[in-house]
Amino acid sequence: MIDYTEGSGKQYHIGLGPEDVGRYVFLPGDPKRCVKIAKYLEDAEFVGDSREYMTYTGYLAGEKVSVMSTGMGGPSAAIGLEELVAIGADTFIRIGTCGGMDVNVKSGDLVIATSAIRMEGTTREYAPIEYPAVADLEIINALVEGARQMGVAYHTGVVQCKDAFYGQHRPETLPNGQELMRKWDAWVKLGAKASEMESAALFIVASYLHVRCGTILLTVANQEREKAGLDNPQVHDTDLAVRAAIKAMKYIIEHDN
Repeated sequence: MIDYTEGSGKQYHIGLGPEDVGRYVFLPGDPKRCVKIAKYLEDAEFVGDSREYMTYTGYLAGEKVSVMSTGMGGPSAAIGLEELVAIGADTFIRIGTCGGMDVNVKSGDLVIATSAIRMEGTTREYAPIEYPAVADLEIINALVEGARQMGVAYHTGVVQCKDAFYGQHRPETLPNGQELMRKWDAWVKLGAKASEMESAALFIVASYLHVRCGTILLTVANQEREKAGLDNPQVHDTDLAVRAAIKAMKYIIEHDN
């Protein structure tokens, strides 16, 4: 492969080298969320800002831990994960947001993904469609423990991952709308908990690279509850998801040691 960094020793897209990150990494989508997560680390320092990838590194439970944003969608998430693994990271928790699908998933609830529906394009270049996008069991269990310790409402289960945000929210306006709505109805009937954009790519790339990855999400709102005439306020504060993920990562570090 061509060395696009021209011998700099840094990864081409994320702009980081082995000295910049720990083996444990939080992966928010939004770069602005990095600051919120980094405040829970000790001695956190800003170490990188390249494209959609903003990075802080500090310490948690005595171990070097990083926070790096991935931007929106599977392609940038996959690139970020590949390059982090190339410089030594091996344990990842995505902290993101989602829209609920199961009517029991309410605004403000946390969703811990056990697996993801691969309704996106990135993973098709990594694995046959028959291969499932599954989260790491250790991380799932740690996230459940973190949510339990927080005493917050949480759900575990399958999430749906797509590439088009507006394909979810206004499918009837799109040329392929009938197909989108047919599949959405199938995912709802099968018990999918929520819809988001990055976990399928992260889980498949993590499987391919033999590293650990899991996801915890804040439910912003639930369009199925809206359709049913149920209470459906919007919640945008991700702090509960962040704090549950911090507890989970501490648990994983302690277990590893």
